[in-house]
Amino acid sequence: MSNQALQTMNTQSVVSSFSQTELDTLKATIARGTTNEQFALFVQTCARSGLNPFLNQIHCIVYNSEKHGPQMSIQIAVEGIVALAKRHPQYKGFVAAEIRKNDHFKAKMHSGEIEHEPDVMNPGETIGAYCVAYRDDAPNMLVIVRRDQVEHLLKGRNSQMWKDYFDDMIVKHAIKRAFKRQFGIEVAEDEQIGAADNIPAYEPPARRDITAEANAASAAEQLQPPPPKPEDEEAKKMADARKQMSAKFKQLGITDTEKMSEYIAVNCKMKGDKPTLAEMLGLLKIMDMHIEEKKAAAGNDDNLPDDPLA
Repeated sequence: MSNQALQTMNTQSVVSSFSQTELDTLKATIARGTTNEQFALFVQTCARSGLNPFLNQIHCIVYNSEKHGPQMSIQIAVEGIVALAKRHPQYKGFVAAEIRKNDHFKAKMHSGEIEHEPDVMNPGETIGAYCVAYRDDAPNMLVIVRRDQVEHLLKGRNSQMWKDYFDDMIVKHAIKRAFKRQFGIEVAEDEQIGAADNIPAYEPPARRDITAEANAASAAEQLQPPPPKPEDEEAKKMADARKQMSAKFKQLGITDTEKMSEYIAVNCKMKGDKPTLAEMLGLLKIMDMHIEEKKAAAGNDDNLPDDPLA
């Protein structure tokens, strides 16, 4: 089967997530101005991510480009990011806010703890934002976004949105980054598609005889090997986590077995005698933060001026 045929089949299979009335409403309102190809991509993204455009979880923005004509941008709203995170069984909520120049703000990156006391009467300009994403089986994930880190977005395709609603947009940016790190949420966002790109257009599904398809699917299932046992998958993931931990210890300069044990005891609070997979993954996140801090410290040392008395 050709790639074009596969793409067409996949497009039609996800359309069933919406009724025909909903599709017509989407095309006339939320996705107004899209070509059939662009609309097909938007519907696919909604269906596969489980995000509902009618609940403002995902947006379709159409704009004109002088070089490429009508372009579409798919934007995931904060409501969509939160909706995806809430599906995780260990989700425990989050806190997020903008940081203003005169606020009292302190943060502990290791523990994800913050002290934030806004100066309500004299706040000053917004200089950043933060988000702490909480999860039952992992350390708190704190992300801080400085204003200079998003300056380039003030000149991008959504520059007007950033200029008009800067506080909301920078907080949203922090939430998305924190949730991506804490829950592994990876949704294709800000995808563009022009009017002439090679993506099949949406067409109403045609009636077909599914008896032969069902028989073929049943035969294919019988030929497939049995799925791996859960315990085999768990053991494989644990082995991979241990390999990563060994490599990260080398990056941290910790090679002594006793010091490794001390590091694990301080940074990994185990409920039993041996760490679970979730506890191992949480420790790997902490090791990544320590590695980044070590690199930053090394960079700062390199930039120190020479001692004039030497």
